[in-house]
Amino acid sequence: MADVDRIVEECDRYWRGSGVPADAVAEMRAELHSHLVEAAAAGKTPDDVVGPDLAAFAETWARTYRGPVDLRRSETSSNPTGRRMAVALGLIVAGFVALAVWAPKEETMDFESWQWIWIGAAAVLAIGEMLTAGFFLLPFAVGAAAAGILAFLGVGPVVQLLTFIVVSVLFLVVLQRYARKDDAQVRVDAGAGRYVGSIALVLEPVDRHRGGLVRLGTEEWRATTDQPITIPADAEVRVVEVRGTRLVVEPIPPETD
Repeated sequence: MADVDRIVEECDRYWRGSGVPADAVAEMRAELHSHLVEAAAAGKTPDDVVGPDLAAFAETWARTYRGPVDLRRSETSSNPTGRRMAVALGLIVAGFVALAVWAPKEETMDFESWQWIWIGAAAVLAIGEMLTAGFFLLPFAVGAAAAGILAFLGVGPVVQLLTFIVVSVLFLVVLQRYARKDDAQVRVDAGAGRYVGSIALVLEPVDRHRGGLVRLGTEEWRATTDQPITIPADAEVRVVEVRGTRLVVEPIPPETD
């Protein structure tokens, strides 16, 4: 039970911090606790319910219950990972601007060759990124572009090279951290998505307001429907969506000859 309570409390904190209404959080807590207890009684672990990334699991459910999205806010403002990435990129840009302004200039040196070297490197790396689409060459293209700007501003080659290395490495680290979080989200969504299209048996009547209970395979799930009907017990239904730990189902129409 300690693991169950810990998971519920961590999800509760995430939901409240991500803008889910308080009344919805209370319902979600009860729903999640019930499903975790049922899973434990069936010999399953909490990870079988929430997956490997608890934050990603909480976000998939929060998106269903969260109020309408304010289109004036950026996507990163409602996503902790996106906010961290935006802050990291902002620091990189701020550091680069400070370097461009305060780095010592060498007026007597001809920087035209360095300018074209960096421009050419940035262009080649950017084209390579478009062809490979792996986000590996993009950081180095950004680093080369940053060094090229410094070359146009008259900053010395040593500072240009250091800027290329530092900006490239920082940008690569930020992108990889963001990509790992995104991959975890995809894995959680794919894990839940495996139930879509499955056939379940109604154990308790299901309606859109109070929900109900269905059996999917050997597991019992809380269920709801988006249709303005009540699906009776013993009816077969099809899963059309997974919302957190609740299945959204629809009745299977009777076969006609």
